Amino acid sequence: MIRNLKNLFNITASLVIGSLILWNCEPDADKLGSQFFQNGAEGVQTSYSVIAYTINHNDTIRTDAIRLQRASIGAFTEPQFGLQKAAFVTQARLSQYAPDFGTNPVLDSAVLVIKPDFASDSVTTTSKEDYIYPDGAVPAKLEQNTYPITKYGKTKINGKTVFHLKVHRVTDYLGGNSDKVFSNRNAATSTLLGSTTFDGDISSVKITKDSDKSTIFERGAGIAVKLDSTFFQDNIIKKGNAPELADAASFIRYFRGMKISVDENDGYLFKIDPNALELTLYYKKDKDGSSTPPTRESDTFTFDLGTSNAHFSEIINNKVGSALETYPAVDTIVGSPRVYAQGMGGPGIGLKIPQETIAGIKELYKNEKVGIISAKIRIYTDPAVWNNNFQKPDYFTVNLRKINTDHTFTDLLTFLEDMNTLAYSANYSLVKGFNLDQEQAYYDIGITQTLKNIIEKEEKSRHYALNVGKYNLDANGQLIGWQYKDYAQYFNTRSHTPYRAVFIGTDAQNPKGVQLLVSYGKK
Repeated sequence: MIRNLKNLFNITASLVIGSLILWNCEPDADKLGSQFFQNGAEGVQTSYSVIAYTINHNDTIRTDAIRLQRASIGAFTEPQFGLQKAAFVTQARLSQYAPDFGTNPVLDSAVLVIKPDFASDSVTTTSKEDYIYPDGAVPAKLEQNTYPITKYGKTKINGKTVFHLKVHRVTDYLGGNSDKVFSNRNAATSTLLGSTTFDGDISSVKITKDSDKSTIFERGAGIAVKLDSTFFQDNIIKKGNAPELADAASFIRYFRGMKISVDENDGYLFKIDPNALELTLYYKKDKDGSSTPPTRESDTFTFDLGTSNAHFSEIINNKVGSALETYPAVDTIVGSPRVYAQGMGGPGIGLKIPQETIAGIKELYKNEKVGIISAKIRIYTDPAVWNNNFQKPDYFTVNLRKINTDHTFTDLLTFLEDMNTLAYSANYSLVKGFNLDQEQAYYDIGITQTLKNIIEKEEKSRHYALNVGKYNLDANGQLIGWQYKDYAQYFNTRSHTPYRAVFIGTDAQNPKGVQLLVSYGKK
């Protein structure tokens, strides 16, 4: 035990550079903590029971353009949490306003391409050497690369889960791309613009001429949905210089947007890049200066579906018939024997270190002059009700909660002091998961600096809120926004992380109940 604690202390010391010792006289960084293990020093780890409860987020979360690095589509139902279903809503702008489609333009097709996340290292390639490109009957070669998309949920319903994916025209005005939108917003729709059957695989296509090997057509990997040609012929191509297409403000009130959803209520959830959708009109027009009858030529027109558009995820969290629906009311005094955590607006976990535990550690600090080497809260998944092959959460966002005078909570949406202290350490991780591929996983949440401040500086002890998701990192692997107040709420993946799990809650008699583990050094 002493050897393990000494190794742990050496690692911690190198990260914190002297900040985790409670004595006023700090040793040199390279000797930090050595006094605990010399001349008969002792090291002790003690566990304490923690009050745990489920936090109700009212099944909503912000999912507007500011929050979405990824958006979710699909549906997934299981007995603990119930149904979670997601759709994506976006505006569309023209790539050019008051467009000139040429003389006698006639639309051939309108195609929307959706770009899900996929496994790029799992590719199946097929080729057709004797392909004839239909526009001009050009002898060509077609090459198609097929990839499985990244999924969470049930991928093998009836052998292979199949979704019926729909694209509808939105009739609500969607506002601006900086407007705050929550996941329970339901955008009204009208016309069905297009649909496709989707089996979970996406393909890229490249067509090259036989004669000179030049590329005739190329499309990246995605879900291609053919939309209603008549609709886009009548409402876009024929409009040309009409006032509705004259500028962005007019157009987003004329064609207000699209909603992408699935019919099914069970299957899986998948993520898309909300700024990488492609909408292209393929049409023919008279060639300038051609003879009579005129020669026709092909052209394309694209829409802007990127960051300038308002967009958001619609998420349904329906607990009807699930274990969570009938679970007892939240008890923040005694705690609950089982707690639930789910991304995309589902519940989180509240944790509280009992006041008597805080008082006991303060007594150790004052009377026995102990130094805190490390402090962490450990939570275990509950295999009695959560024993499946669904991917377990790989991280949590963690923030403090303040109890108001009316006994409600205010979430303090800032980073923990531990993250502020160690933001630039490449070796630091606030949450560490273990055995995530096993029947029972567990997680350690490091709160050394936070507990140190409570014990040494008499800071108020708060509740902790754990939610499924990760904090975002910049291109250099550093935490985004750590130096700014209240930025923890912006730069994380909670709005599109579908993972969930059930955990063992407060149970002092269970060695795998939620617990605080504190390692002390003592002379």
